[in-house]
Amino acid sequence: MTEISSDQSARKDWMSLMAKTPPGRLADLCQQAGLDWPGDWLRPPEVGSVMVRGRMGGTGAPFNLGEMTVARASVRLPEGAVGHGYVQGRDRQAAGWAALVDALMQTGRAGALRGAVLDPLAAEATARQTARAEKAAATKVEFFTLVRGED
Repeated sequence: MTEISSDQSARKDWMSLMAKTPPGRLADLCQQAGLDWPGDWLRPPEVGSVMVRGRMGGTGAPFNLGEMTVARASVRLPEGAVGHGYVQGRDRQAAGWAALVDALMQTGRAGALRGAVLDPLAAEATARQTARAEKAAATKVEFFTLVRGED
């Protein structure tokens, strides 16, 4: 088993964040950040499906849960950085933006890009997760039993 470096772990985090972004939001943030298209396609955006696998209890034997539609793209920047983008659904444009952001995060523009694109996405994801948890907590029912006194 190979060990994941901190760089690979950070890359995994930002790719996961972009993959789960609501449609159109990544493109909005990238355009607001003034990103242009300085790269060449290694793989133009395309739509396909992947098999989603699961494990009972997180540790059981893997099983095929079903297929999920994804869009993917790969880009190479002039300085040589290669970026890949995978997003849920059929949004080819989002896959292209995700690939571009991935490539740029491997360059000297990473700090500015993190503040302009990734940090807002992370804050929005946290807000969505908090809202979902609060909604679930509102439906929580607590049961208790009174001691009857009969032995």
